[in-house]
Amino acid sequence: MSDPVALKTDRPGQVATPMPPARGRSPRLTDRRLAVLFIAPALLLLLAMSVFPLLWALYLSFTDYSATRGGPAAFVWFGNYTAILTSAQVHQRALTTLIYVVGAVGLQTVLGFTIAYLISRRTRGRGLLTTLFLVPMMLSPVVVGLFWRFMLDAQFGVVNSLLGSLGLEPVEWLTRQRTALISLIVVDTWQWTPFIMLIALAGLTAVPRYLYEAASIDRASEWFRFRTITLPLVWPLLLIAVLFRAIEAFRLFDLVYILTSGGPGVSTETLSFHVYKVAFLGFNTGTASAYGILMVLVVIVLTQLYLRYLNKLKED
Repeated sequence: MSDPVALKTDRPGQVATPMPPARGRSPRLTDRRLAVLFIAPALLLLLAMSVFPLLWALYLSFTDYSATRGGPAAFVWFGNYTAILTSAQVHQRALTTLIYVVGAVGLQTVLGFTIAYLISRRTRGRGLLTTLFLVPMMLSPVVVGLFWRFMLDAQFGVVNSLLGSLGLEPVEWLTRQRTALISLIVVDTWQWTPFIMLIALAGLTAVPRYLYEAASIDRASEWFRFRTITLPLVWPLLLIAVLFRAIEAFRLFDLVYILTSGGPGVSTETLSFHVYKVAFLGFNTGTASAYGILMVLVVIVLTQLYLRYLNKLKED
């Protein structure tokens, strides 16, 4: 129980009013102050690790700052952005990134939904199959890159050994321009198809059973049930999975660094890997910061357009 509050009356019969707390007494710890006390460390850490680096990169993007050059940085204002947007090299890297994102995410979506649909139709061993398919997603991208680099080696790789046993010529998977980007798409698909599969499987298991029962009573075909029941109900959730995978694929760096290092030539040099070369090999910190800000803006704009499409699809 709290301490009794002293009451003060000047005249008999007057309503007693509480006395103000004595000076020097600490204020009571309310729920609001307690919440602020617990949230403050996490908020400060978020500001220090996310917001401040973003603002600092925004400042550096308007300068010619270099990490290896002494002296203060000079403002070039929008010079870095103009040079990036008018560069033919950047256009080539953007095209490479676009081909990779569309190819990898499209292939992952088709395979992931197909596997999830086949698993959802099974009654036995569903949990075991799901666990086995999730194993590639649990591995580190560095481990996956090293694993596939040994498998795709032109001389000692397992893949070329299998091709040789079938009487086929070996293929230089990672050292030819035509096959290097395809190899990256295949490796990324192998690792991240389970992500699409998991979300699609969650959507498939959430479809009400009575809809299929009603369709069976009406003697609807399997294709009709898939086209009118399964796909429309799972499609919005599948689009959300595609959004997450597209953002991750747009920021691809680790597989490129491990498998091809952007080669042969610049055929597999994505935008993220190009930013790494500009920042840590060329030490053009201001230009690299401008690259980063532009990539963030591209992701934000495309995500907003995509979310508007999802909201419109939900309303329809």
